[in-house]
Amino acid sequence: MSIQETLATLNERFGSRKFDGPEVYQFCLSGDGGGDFYFKAVDGKGVVTEGMAESANLTISMTAEDFNDMLAGKLNPTVAFMSGKLKVKGDMMLAMKLQSLLS
Repeated sequence: MSIQETLATLNERFGSRKFDGPEVYQFCLSGDGGGDFYFKAVDGKGVVTEGMAESANLTISMTAEDFNDMLAGKLNPTVAFMSGKLKVKGDMMLAMKLQSLLS
């Protein structure tokens, strides 16, 4: 999946949910189909944008392939973290919240 397809999938997934937090999640995906993008709540709706956020509360780093497997339910986020496939920098409570958002 290309980074543009990933962004479209996430915008569709987050578009129907309500968000009230000021959290900003940065994603750094390496490998084929990778790239940088971030998620933040804008007017109560989640918006995913390509690029680097000015300030992120949480940064997730992993391969694009593993991220897409995680979105498809083929890779458990906890297993990915424990095996070193997913690296987290920042607020771990937000990482737990993110797991429920991506499911």
